[in-house]
Amino acid sequence: MNPPQWCEDARGRILGTREAVCWVAGLSYETYRTVNGQRQTTGKAEMNVINYSYGDSGLPTWAYQIEVSAYSGWGDAMKASISGKATKSGACKVTESTFPSKKLAPLNSWKLGESFFDTTATRQGAIGHCATTWTLTFTNAPYTPATTTYKLNEFRCDNATAGRSRVGCVVPWYASALIYSKSRAPELASHITRAQNSGLPGATFKRPLTRTTNATTIARNRDRACPPRETRPHGKTCDEYPVATSKQGLSAGGERRSFPGCSIRGVPSRTGPKGASACMISEADQDYQGGKNSGFYKAERMLDGDPFRVLIGN
Repeated sequence: MNPPQWCEDARGRILGTREAVCWVAGLSYETYRTVNGQRQTTGKAEMNVINYSYGDSGLPTWAYQIEVSAYSGWGDAMKASISGKATKSGACKVTESTFPSKKLAPLNSWKLGESFFDTTATRQGAIGHCATTWTLTFTNAPYTPATTTYKLNEFRCDNATAGRSRVGCVVPWYASALIYSKSRAPELASHITRAQNSGLPGATFKRPLTRTTNATTIARNRDRACPPRETRPHGKTCDEYPVATSKQGLSAGGERRSFPGCSIRGVPSRTGPKGASACMISEADQDYQGGKNSGFYKAERMLDGDPFRVLIGN
């Protein structure tokens, strides 16, 4: 599998989605001799290294590809061959590692290594992390072999996601988007838009929400944001934002806020990053939201502490 286009933006940093990560690094290889106590460089190669790891939320396996290409070089360095071996640490095992020795030359030619891993976190309720490492070796007689390593520790596999009967693996730090439809649930969409515009988090990668599965926290978020049931308009139900199943609700502190038309008396339209908003919306919109939330958490294998975003679509 070829690395995706967005890998080009991963130079010097790890970028990802819920099922893949990429990291582009630089690498230098230099050959030298020592003559009369003086080091003399006999060659040098500058390379790009693409680290690409991908999995599937419905499978207990994932892969780690590494690609190396010299974009400039001279002298004895370009006579080297490169090979690699994949290893692991954590709740996993290596099922395949392939990077046969290949000449570094010519320039701008890619040398590919592929490795595959299985999680060992398979028992019911198990959660496991795995670090995967490529060790690259440059051989170039009569020079001493040189090695370097690249490591990714990004995948989490589990058999603990509610509603998922099979083990799967994801990138837990990637904040997937929970998207509500404006046309399907207009009152819900209006409330969340106003709540986020007032400063509450959840719309961006820099300020995501964080999943909670703690029943006490969830109940506290709802109870502190919403008015007593006997005061609610007929046919309406209370929607709170941030969603009650996040750690950013009123259980984390802050004050209540609401907006005109939300039918919640005595609560001002505050602004700021802390607190929670409440609004009375239709029961149909609330039912839609509940289904979307549970489906999203299951599909994305969102466990306690995982980040996510909330967006409004068409």
